[in-house]
Amino acid sequence: MRPAKPTSSRGSITAETAAMLPALVVVLAAALWAIQLVAVQLECADAARTAARAAARGEPLSRVRELAQAATSPNARVDITTDESTTKIEISVEVTPSWSSLTLPPVTITSSATTPTEH
Repeated sequence: MRPAKPTSSRGSITAETAAMLPALVVVLAAALWAIQLVAVQLECADAARTAARAAARGEPLSRVRELAQAATSPNARVDITTDESTTKIEISVEVTPSWSSLTLPPVTITSSATTPTEH
């Protein structure tokens, strides 16, 4: 019986891995970016609910803004709208990837909360 003839595909796994590695890095970066965006969205939602409850209780608007800023990013925009029956807090944050050296356009994350105003 003759030994098996060596094939010409020797080293092809290394070449395929080298070709696939950049795509894998891009997919990993996109996943990390998506996780960061979800984390900021949850942070904004929590901050909006906390601030809306404080505003509905009659806290001064400066204190409500401080609560919202403390619970989210310092560069967040906090909009407070009150009327006789409701209080609405809207928080917007522009997010860019903290891990990237590329200049990517920011994504704006917005969350709002509305509560009945207590009298």
